[in-house]
Amino acid sequence: MLEVIGAGLPRTGTTSTKAALEQLGFGPCYHTFEVLLRPELAERWLPVCAGAAADWERVFEGFRSCVDWPASFFWRELAQAYPEAKVVLTVRDPHSWYASFRLLGSLGPREPMRADEAPEAIRPVVAAMTSLRPLFERIGESVFGETWRPGHTPDEERAVAAYHRHVAAVLAAIPAKRLLVFDVREGWGPLCAFLGVTAPPSAPFPHLNDAASLRRMFELMHTEGQVHVPFPRGG
Repeated sequence: MLEVIGAGLPRTGTTSTKAALEQLGFGPCYHTFEVLLRPELAERWLPVCAGAAADWERVFEGFRSCVDWPASFFWRELAQAYPEAKVVLTVRDPHSWYASFRLLGSLGPREPMRADEAPEAIRPVVAAMTSLRPLFERIGESVFGETWRPGHTPDEERAVAAYHRHVAAVLAAIPAKRLLVFDVREGWGPLCAFLGVTAPPSAPFPHLNDAASLRRMFELMHTEGQVHVPFPRGG
């Protein structure tokens, strides 16, 4: 059962927040990159991809928290399904967010990759992510007003406007006592106070998945067929 729902857009510190939540005892935390480790997780989203009602207990079976797309796109539905869960809206400067989001789009293949054309070691991952593509296109169209695909990023004006709409929608819908607006640069303090827990002694707040590590992850997949995620394995 989900106890913490991440409502922030991708590239707002979601990977760092995932690692922090797991260190605080709210793991495992679902992040899209989990599919790189367990491609079978993609199957749980297939009914949602087809437009059917979601079985959230099935989608998040074995997880206590979630961040990033596709989970964070459904923040409203998840907040209703788990009324006791707290909501964390990760934020950052909209223009630096756009630069980071554009980088993410540029690193992915411009057209869908066929699993049989991928290095053997990552074929299950490619197949899994391909199966999720319709869902991500639906998300992109809803958020940006146009279909978003890897390698194709909306222009900055449109994207930043979408960012502001998203933040405003969450602020309007979630009661203040249930919501933390969180910039990962703030570190442990606000997050621990909101969740009612103590920060790990002597542990720095995780800052993961920066531009360099994101490039490295895609490079290893494309050139060496290696699956490398930018967070510690086993939450």
